[in-house]
Amino acid sequence: MTPSVLALRPEPGFSATIAAGRHAGLPMAGAPLSQIRPLAWSLPDVDTIDALLMGSANAIRQGGAALDALRGKPVLAVGKTTAEAARNAGFTVETVGEGGLQNVLDALPSRPRRLLRLAGAEHVPLALPDHIHVETRILYENALLDLPHALCEVLGEPSVILLHSAATARHFAKEVRRCGLPRDQLALACLGPRISEAAGEGWARIGHPVHPRESALLALAQDMCHDPQLFGKGHAR
Repeated sequence: MTPSVLALRPEPGFSATIAAGRHAGLPMAGAPLSQIRPLAWSLPDVDTIDALLMGSANAIRQGGAALDALRGKPVLAVGKTTAEAARNAGFTVETVGEGGLQNVLDALPSRPRRLLRLAGAEHVPLALPDHIHVETRILYENALLDLPHALCEVLGEPSVILLHSAATARHFAKEVRRCGLPRDQLALACLGPRISEAAGEGWARIGHPVHPRESALLALAQDMCHDPQLFGKGHAR
């Protein structure tokens, strides 16, 4: 029997991943291991900002009323989902990136710009070009949750785990240890190399797609599910 493919990301991404995985024919299950919660934050002087740098749609979902003062600023979005959330909230999107915020910055024209980065408490450090100044505001946090008992039972069998953030990867590794679950029959499909590194070692297999896209992550999970070295007859449920 094909192993379960488990999503652990917070809502609303969790439901979206479950739906996309099922559409791709994967036996999806799981539960959010964290919850996105808004944090209090203050606006800088809006007149000093040329554009907004957004690495997640959560910046829109959790930013609150203070975002109203920024709607006249163009958005540099990490990807399509973030861009769509920005447009739906009344922002003009200037750039839709692919492959992370660093690629968005590197692709900007060589002229001075002052950016306001709207980020979560855990965010990827960026190497800034000389002509770019970035001021950061933390709008939300990813509050960690315990593994539900029902999910621990599923993880007692060979499974493929989808990991979308380094924080979730580290927390999942700790929860597996706390619950006494066997790492050597769990395969991890991680959205990027930073997430793979955060998960640590000892897993049946760990990898990430070349491009950090949901479709590529699900394709990797599909490949893992059909890897006879991981889930051969001896592992079938």
